[in-house]
Amino acid sequence: MKNYGRTAVSEYLGDGIVYRSLAPLDSRLPSLAQVGRELGLPAGMVPRKSEADYARVVVHLLQAARALEPYRTSLRRLVFVGDTRMNDTTAFANLCQVGEWPGAVFIGDENSAPAQVQVAEIAPQQTLYLSNRWAALEDFDRTCRKSGLPVDEATAVVIDLDKTAIGARGRNAHVIDSARVRAVHATVAGLLGTAFDQERFQAAYDQLKQPEFHPFTADNQDYLAYICLILGSGLHDRQALVDEVRLGQMRSFRQFIDQIDGRAAQLPTGLSDVHAEIYANVRRGDPTPFKPFRRSEYLETVGRMGHMSDEAPAVDLLAEEIVLTQEVRAAALEWRQRGALLFGLSDKPDEASLPTPEQAALGYRPIHSTLTHAIGSL
Repeated sequence: MKNYGRTAVSEYLGDGIVYRSLAPLDSRLPSLAQVGRELGLPAGMVPRKSEADYARVVVHLLQAARALEPYRTSLRRLVFVGDTRMNDTTAFANLCQVGEWPGAVFIGDENSAPAQVQVAEIAPQQTLYLSNRWAALEDFDRTCRKSGLPVDEATAVVIDLDKTAIGARGRNAHVIDSARVRAVHATVAGLLGTAFDQERFQAAYDQLKQPEFHPFTADNQDYLAYICLILGSGLHDRQALVDEVRLGQMRSFRQFIDQIDGRAAQLPTGLSDVHAEIYANVRRGDPTPFKPFRRSEYLETVGRMGHMSDEAPAVDLLAEEIVLTQEVRAAALEWRQRGALLFGLSDKPDEASLPTPEQAALGYRPIHSTLTHAIGSL
């Protein structure tokens, strides 16, 4: 691995990015409310990445972004770069269907097994390229060209941020995960104060994050953080909750928080206020209701970006710093040079990705424009 110096995702994406709220960072692009009205979406609706309406919004933004560039060529094909076979491939297929585009999706990972590549047609004119090496992006580019999908001015290139452009899966993603866990810990510890029990917190977090409990937690980090907070307060017992989930008596997070709301008077004043805010957000349908946790996650994340010496060995940077994926960066810069439209997607909540106005005044930057090291095997 080699250190390619400091840079940011904005080097090649600019502000052509949407985080979970689907609010474009580029102020020249239409807001979600504007797009929603044109598409006939319910007011206030924020579709999720795997949903067809998400693709409708993103295709609208891609076409609006292309209209801002000095190219007369319309978008006629799609290339997608991600790290999650199910979620990213579904998003890719939906984009192709809505845009009526042929396309190819690269799903990357990295492990100690021999280099492998799988290429398959997942639908007519939709190609999946799966590899356990990020360096395979070079071959993916050649494969696209040979199969009649050249990445040029008629191509929209959609790049996933989390664990693709930043913190590559299989290589550096553990540092992103560590920042999130630390944010949960810091938030719960700060709210519980002297009542915080590190061992109790860790036992609850480690058990309830397992796939067995995903039907209950919805694999939602906000929900998990709130549950750990309530268990840490002593209002509910962890083993009793585990038994209820396993017996089918506690089926969903909404059922859990509804029950806690009925006992909210038993919470200390500080926690009852936090509960009230989270509960109100849940009732509004906000998928990221635990705002203090997500703001802590932002600080933990940027605190792990670019903080090490430029002279640090690449292996140390990969172990301790959230770095950029050089292979994705190199491919994106090449594709932009050819005239392709580049656009970034992130399912990370805005609160975990963008500074508050007060933080921005102190020099904090959005995740995509925060400088850090680029590491790769090219």
